[in-house]
This record gives sequence, C-alpha cells and structure tokens, in this order.
Amino acid sequence: MCLSPCGRGDPQYHEGMPEPTDICQQKQQVRAAARANRQKQPNKDQLSRQICQKLAALPEYTAARVVMFYVDFASEVRTQHFFPTAWAAGKQIVVPYCVKDRLELFRLENTDELAPGTVGILEPRPELRGRPDRQVDVAQLDLILLPGLAFDRRGGRIGRGKGYYDRFLRRVRPGTPLVALAFECQLFAEVPMLPYDKYVDKVITEASIYTGGPPT
Repeated sequence: MCLSPCGRGDPQYHEGMPEPTDICQQKQQVRAAARANRQKQPNKDQLSRQICQKLAALPEYTAARVVMFYVDFASEVRTQHFFPTAWAAGKQIVVPYCVKDRLELFRLENTDELAPGTVGILEPRPELRGRPDRQVDVAQLDLILLPGLAFDRRGGRIGRGKGYYDRFLRRVRPGTPLVALAFECQLFAEVPMLPYDKYVDKVITEASIYTGGPPT
C-alpha cells in the first residue's frame, strides 16, 4: 500500500500521466533499497561532519539568517552536532514538529528543548511550543534543509511516504532554497516523481554537491 499522497483523487492528476499507483509502487521499492543502503553505511558520524562542512561553505547557507534544520533520526545524516556551529555563526535554527498531518516551526535555542515526539523523532517539548517568541512562520525561512530516503542528481527526492514535507513545501515562500543532506549511497540514477512532487535545489553528500531543481 502506498502511503504517499498519490492517486486519481489528487487535484493535480490528469489523464495521460503515468498511473499514480505504479509510481507509488516504484517509490516503495526505491525506499526499501535506499533505507538498506543507508543502514549499512559505515562511518555515519564522520561522513555527516564532512557533509555539514560542505553546507557551511554553501553560499545559500552563508547568506541565510533563519535556517530550518531537520533533527536527525535513526540512520539519517546527522545534524545535531552542527547546531553549535550554526548558533556561533549567528544563525537562527528552526526545527519542525508535527501537529496531526502538518509540520509547524519552532525557533530552537538549546538542544535541551527537544524531546522524543512523533515516531521517536526529537521535537520541541510541548510546553514550549505555545511561546509566541518561538513560533516561526514559514515565510521567515531563508533556507530549508531537508531529510529524505532517496535522491537523484537532478534534485528528485523521496521521503518516508507520510507526506509531511510534501505538504509543508507547498506553503514555502517561492524562491526559498531547498537543500537536502544525504549520504552518497542514497543517490540513484533517477527516482520516480509525480507532477506535484518537489525537487530540491541542491543535494549535498560526502562526495559532492549536486545542483538540481524543477525540470524546465
């Protein structure tokens, strides 16, 4: 069963497009392969530091003041070790948390403000989320750093299949840079994409920085 928001009921589906259920099945196959590759990847901490070093030198990052980070979970590229470096550079770190099927944003000042939330991912503690000085509107973001299971060198991205980031990215201010952090083992020649799926602008791995973006 496909867990991503696919199907003929989607308002952006039109006759003549590839059958969505076929695309969803392909995505599930790629997810399984990418998850296995990432779990087997050795030296994740070391490679994550290399990836974050590349991020620190990225023009989009150096120009950004308000940066949305994902909080790493399981075998994802680690981000938490980089938070002190970002704070020292004067960045405002924004992290997401789930409210039903929607991502909301929180300005993080200390990792002690995080606690296990949805499916065990670290999120802002519930008692802090209502503070007006910590709530962030998506329009304030200067840069968005995305997780994912699989990518290609054109910026194609496949997430876990729940659609949280897909829905969130539809609310993002046009032109906001979307940058994914991934291990090289998560890259495929091509990942299946539906017309309403979002491409990222860049994918940073330990080996390279790939420039993508929507097909023209």
